[in-house]
Amino acid sequence: MNRIQKQRQIYYISLLLFTVLIILSVGMGVAVGQVSIPLTESFQILTGKLTGGAMGEGTALSSVAFENIIWQIRFPRVLLALLTGMGLSLAGAVMQTTVQNPLADPYILGISSGASLGATFAIMIGFGGTSILAQLGLSFWAFLGAVTAAFLVLLLSNVGGQVNSIKLVLAGMVLNALFTAFSNFIIYLANDAEGIRSVTFWMMGSLAGASWTTLPLVAIVVLAAFLFFLTQQRILNIMLLGDEAAITLGVNLNFYRKVYLVIASILTGIIVANTGMIGFVGLIIPHIIRGIVGSNHRYFLPLSVFSGALFMVWSDIFSRIILPTVELPIGILTSLIGAPLFIYIFVKKGYEFGG
Repeated sequence: MNRIQKQRQIYYISLLLFTVLIILSVGMGVAVGQVSIPLTESFQILTGKLTGGAMGEGTALSSVAFENIIWQIRFPRVLLALLTGMGLSLAGAVMQTTVQNPLADPYILGISSGASLGATFAIMIGFGGTSILAQLGLSFWAFLGAVTAAFLVLLLSNVGGQVNSIKLVLAGMVLNALFTAFSNFIIYLANDAEGIRSVTFWMMGSLAGASWTTLPLVAIVVLAAFLFFLTQQRILNIMLLGDEAAITLGVNLNFYRKVYLVIASILTGIIVANTGMIGFVGLIIPHIIRGIVGSNHRYFLPLSVFSGALFMVWSDIFSRIILPTVELPIGILTSLIGAPLFIYIFVKKGYEFGG
C-alpha cells in the first residue's frame, strides 16, 4: 500500500469514526446536566422529535418535562456547540494555510478581538438584550468588528510591499492588542454595572444563550463557508507551495488570501456574536488533524471540521459537569486545554508547516 492509499484509508476510517462519535456525543450532550436524563430516553425523545413522532418517544412519567429540557434547552445548545466547533476549526485551518503559519487562528490574527470590540460596544450601548432586534444588533456589531479587523490586518500587511505570512501575523498581533485595549477602555468608562457583567461573562464564552431563533443564521454561515472552502482545495494546497510556485501555476495568491480572510472574518464574527470568546479551538484542532492525515486539504479540511465539532460538544459537556453546582464558562475550559498545546507547538523542534 503506497502513501496516498494509506492516507485515503486513514481519512475514511477517521471520517466514519468521527461521525459515530458525534452522534453518540449529541446523545450525551442532551442527557447530561443539572437534571440527568437516561441516555436511551434522550435518544428516544430526539428521534421522536426529529421524525415527528414516527420513531421514538419518551417512556418515563416525566417525559414531557424531559422533552422540554432536551428540545428547548439542551439540543439547541449541542447544535450550537457543533456549529461553533465546525466554524472555528474551519477558520483556523484556512488561516493557518493562508498565512503559512501553524500558530495562526482568528484569535491570534486579531479578528476575534475585533468582533469582541464590536460586541462590547453593542452591549454597552444597549444592544445586549434578548429580543430579536437586540440579537441582530449584537451580531451586526460583532460582524462589523471582525471585518474591520480583517481589513486593517490586510492593510497593515500590505505596507511596504506584497502581503506575506510574517507581516500578516505581526499585524494581527498588534491589532489584537489594540482592539483588546479599546474594549477594556469602553468597559472602564461605562457606568453600567449590568452591562459590565454581561461583557465579562460574554468574554469568557458560553453556549447558554443557544436557542432555535439564533441557530439558523449560524448554521447558514458555517455550512456555506464549509461548502465554499471544499471547492477551494486546489488553491489551498497551492498556497502550501509558496508564492513563487503559485506564480508558475498561474494563481494569484494575494487575491485569494484577501478573499479567504474576509470569509473567515464573517464566519468568526457570527460565531463570536453568539458564543462570546472561545479561544484556541481554531489553533489546536487543525494542528492535531494535520499531524494525522497531512496537509492535503481534500482530507485535512473535512476532518478538521468534524473533529472541531466533536471537541466543542465534549468541552460543553465538561463545562457543565466539572463543577457540581455552577457552569464553567466554556472559553475558560478551551483555554486551559489549548494554552499548553500552544506552548508545545511553539517550542517543538523540527516542525515544518505543510509537512
